Amino acid sequence: MADAVEEALPALPRAVALSWGVAERPQRGPKRELSVERIIDTAIQIADDEGLPAVSMSKIATALGFTTMSLYRYVTSKDDILLLMQDAVCGIPIPTEDEDEDGEWRDGLRRWAAATIDVMRAHPWFPDIPISGVPLMPNNLAVLDWGLRIMKDLPLSDPEKLSTALTLSSYARAFGVVERDVQRSRDQSERPTQSGEAFTEALAELVTEERFPYLAPLVRSGAYADSEGDDDQDDYAWGLERILDGLQRYVDARSSGEPVVAAMPRPEPVPHDKGVREAAKARREAESRLREARKREREAIAKARERQAKAEEKAGKAAR
Repeated sequence: MADAVEEALPALPRAVALSWGVAERPQRGPKRELSVERIIDTAIQIADDEGLPAVSMSKIATALGFTTMSLYRYVTSKDDILLLMQDAVCGIPIPTEDEDEDGEWRDGLRRWAAATIDVMRAHPWFPDIPISGVPLMPNNLAVLDWGLRIMKDLPLSDPEKLSTALTLSSYARAFGVVERDVQRSRDQSERPTQSGEAFTEALAELVTEERFPYLAPLVRSGAYADSEGDDDQDDYAWGLERILDGLQRYVDARSSGEPVVAAMPRPEPVPHDKGVREAAKARREAESRLREARKREREAIAKARERQAKAEEKAGKAAR
């Protein structure tokens, strides 16, 4: 095993090797004042306080009381630091296998997906670091291993288990980004609020039934602009349960031997072509004219009915 690791070391990115503790580290002074761990802890604190763009080699060095060049004895670039930061905050408490056994797999996957949300709430910059490939670092792999442990007894193939983990983590990550960005918007007091009766009324004037026949009723009811969540629906939990419902249906079918469709091919993408764009624009314009024509038709019918009612009323008076 040791020989295999030695042979693989040159192929490992520096950050990955550092995360596993198999990278060659510089000789440090007797006080051991600087280390990869201190560098990463400082970078995380800067990102937590000021956001990811504030993280730089010079700022980390200043915070630590060292020169920028001294950091390069431990890490080769800022990219190394970002990857190590990402893995460090994934070092979360993972339930024991005995704790998993206390509930069913849906409970376990709920906890597993929630861990992504928890990390992003503690470190809002986390999703700003691009995903560069499959997890390679120990903390990330430990979290993945936890998810696979929850699914160990499900009648799923290995690729299906990995796809399930990807689906749940992607959903939690996407929702976490939305939640974070909405919270940031609320915290920026100079921006006008996008909720309240006045906002709903203004939006209702723009979102008409002629143009948005299915959205307009939601806008009028206030549900669309309910950024405070007054409808008592937890959107994250609702969506997660629908994903788990689908997985439950698939698992049950596999267990009973019922034929199932594992996956359908992706829809063929619409070509990015000038002719397609022009045709789509013409369609939208035609739809707009049709909506206007239908509106005029409804108005004409209403006026005709009004005239008819008046004529009938007049005839009734004359008959008396």
